[in-house]
Amino acid sequence: MKPQTILKATTLLAAAGSLAMSVFLYFKGTGDSHQLDGIYVGVWVPSILALGAFLVAGQEKA
Repeated sequence: MKPQTILKATTLLAAAGSLAMSVFLYFKGTGDSHQLDGIYVGVWVPSILALGAFLVAGQEKA
């Protein structure tokens, strides 16, 4: 496999894992603490995707 394909797959897998963990934490139990934890982890998803896009764009120039 090409390194760029591995990078794309890893980025998407990390974002999907973060989304799944966010939903799990949000609905895990009662109380605001679990919901806030879920929201916090959910904010990682766009950051992970942006980092992946930045790294892929950097590889295309090289």
